[in-house]
Amino acid sequence: MIFSMTGYAARTLDVERGALHIELKSVNSRYLDIQFRICEELRSVEPALRELFTARLARGKLECRLGFTAVAARAQPALLNAELLQRLKAFEAQVKNELPHAPGLSVSDVLRWPGMFGDDSLDIETLAPACLDLAKNALDDFTASRQREGAKLAAVIGERVARMRALVREVEPRIPVAQGAFQEKLKQRLVEAIGSADDDRIRQEVAVFAVRIDVAEELARLMTHLDEVERVLEAGGSTGKRLDFLMQELNREANTLGSKSVVAEVSQTAMELKLLIEQMREQVQNLE
Repeated sequence: MIFSMTGYAARTLDVERGALHIELKSVNSRYLDIQFRICEELRSVEPALRELFTARLARGKLECRLGFTAVAARAQPALLNAELLQRLKAFEAQVKNELPHAPGLSVSDVLRWPGMFGDDSLDIETLAPACLDLAKNALDDFTASRQREGAKLAAVIGERVARMRALVREVEPRIPVAQGAFQEKLKQRLVEAIGSADDDRIRQEVAVFAVRIDVAEELARLMTHLDEVERVLEAGGSTGKRLDFLMQELNREANTLGSKSVVAEVSQTAMELKLLIEQMREQVQNLE
C-alpha cells in the first residue's frame, strides 16, 4: 500500500460528563513532525498519544487537536453545593463591608461558579483510556484517508511512467537513422573544410563524434529507472524518499539525453521526458 502524507480525520466520543473530540490532519514533511493542541486537563495523555502516532506513521507534519466539552445536563445534580454557596455568601458580605458600592453576585455568576454543582474536575484516570481508544479509532480513519490519497498519487505516477516508456519506444528506432544522416552530413563538411586530408583523419573525427552523440546508454538507464519506479510502487510502504531519489536519476538521464541530441526529435523527446519527470516529482513529494 502507498500512503500519502496528506490526511484528515475527526472523531467524537461521548463520556459520562461530556464528550471527547479529536482532530488529526497532516501535510507533507521531510521527517515525522507531531504537534499537539490539547486542553490543559488532558495534557498528561500527550506522551501516550505521541507513542501511538510514532508507531504508525513514518513521515509528515501531523497536527493533533484533543479537547473535552462538558455537557451541563449530565454534569449537574439536582442540588447546589450548599457549603460552597454559604462560603460565597460570607465572602460577598465581607466585600460589601469593605466596598459598599461594589456590585453583588448575580444568579448567573453563582451558577457558573466552579464546583457549584459538585466536583466538576475531570477524572484523568478514567478519561485517559477513553482518549487513547478515541485516538486509535481516529488514527484508523486517518490512515485510511492517507491510503486513498496515496493510491491516487500512485496511479498518476504510473500513468507518467507509461507515457515515458511510450516516448522512448517511439524515438529509439529513429535515432540510428537520424544520427547516421547527421554523421554523413558532418563527413561532407569535414571533407570541404580539411580539403586534402586523408580519409583516415575524417573517419577518426566522425567516429569520435559518433561516440559523443550516442544515447543508447542513457535510454537503457532511463528504462531501468522506470522499472525501479514501478517496482517500488508495487512494493508499497514508505516509498517517498526512494522515489524522490529515482526522480533525480531520471532527470539526470533526460538532461544528458538532451545535451547529446543532434536531431530535433531527440531534443523534443528529452523535453517531454523532463516535463513528465517534474510532474511525477510533484506527486512524490506527498508520499510517505
